[in-house]
Amino acid sequence: MQVELYHTTTDLKRLFRKEKDPRLASRIRAVYLALMNKNAPEIAKILGYSRRTVQNWIYVYNKKGLPGLKDNSGRGSKSKLNEDQIQWLRQRIEEGPKPADGICVFHARDIQRIIKQKFGVDYHLSSVYRLLRKLGYSYVSSRPEHPKGDLQARESFKKKSVIRSGNSVLIILEKE
Repeated sequence: MQVELYHTTTDLKRLFRKEKDPRLASRIRAVYLALMNKNAPEIAKILGYSRRTVQNWIYVYNKKGLPGLKDNSGRGSKSKLNEDQIQWLRQRIEEGPKPADGICVFHARDIQRIIKQKFGVDYHLSSVYRLLRKLGYSYVSSRPEHPKGDLQARESFKKKSVIRSGNSVLIILEKE
């Protein structure tokens, strides 16, 4: 394989050893191995990638050098809603459910319905979750409390029987 001499083999060896991103380190190592007169099938077998992937890496390195081996940020699909619509949706979520909605808490299906009614745009449920995460929302629900539960007994239990330390919780049960 023909490889442009942007770096020496010593430089490439040092670069792939100190690289923190394992994907980029594999790509640099592929270039290093190509400079060591290994062919694409041999490099692919050593690194565990396909021959074509290795060839693509060498091609990109020859064209752009090391910056060409770095991951490009994904372009992804564009949002179906424009910035004004997203702002309106954010404001609508902040206002909370209205009596006309017939609900007391927003769920993703409710947001999906509101988007469809207001903008005529169909969103898959998983895309609604992704949009909500992008807007900074996450699913948080309080633990339900039984309406006939004894509030004083619950508070007493919380104070006496639970010891919290970091991520650990120790529950102490009292003998009666």
